[in-house]
Amino acid sequence: MFFFFTTNANTDNKEKIIQNLKYTQNLQFLFEQNINGKIENGNCTIEYPKKIYCKYSKSNNKILVSDGKALVIKTTSSFYRYPLEKTSLNLILDKKFLINKIRDLEERIIDGAYINYTIKEKDNEINIFFDNNTYNLIGWQNTDIFQNFNITFLSAIRRNIIITNNLFKLPELN
Repeated sequence: MFFFFTTNANTDNKEKIIQNLKYTQNLQFLFEQNINGKIENGNCTIEYPKKIYCKYSKSNNKILVSDGKALVIKTTSSFYRYPLEKTSLNLILDKKFLINKIRDLEERIIDGAYINYTIKEKDNEINIFFDNNTYNLIGWQNTDIFQNFNITFLSAIRRNIIITNNLFKLPELN
């Protein structure tokens, strides 16, 4: 009887997360990112599928932008452009992919507050986290394209907001 209840609860969590993702067109949030112990923060907007714009709080004017095909990371002193498909963000920003994976994955409940799924796809292993009350995406862990361990936490999440038309336009190399 206990096993049945646990399975039902897990199925219920999955369905709530899937429904939440299905009805989410975009997200706006604050983030804290820890890459190999270096902590950065700022704000981001995600628009599904595969678009993201992040402005970091530090003084180097760092931004990260994806138009769904390419990813640009720009600071006052550097400019990097990558095919999005070569990065973990290609999977994290694809809600159809996430929905299909979540259906088949085992969940872990962490501290009663977070629901975690581990996605293994090609050379990527991504841990994604959802809030156990709102079922919102609240973060992820992965190894980035430079083989750095990356932990990203989301807070102050707003869903389905009005977004500026050209927000996801890739910046030019100056």
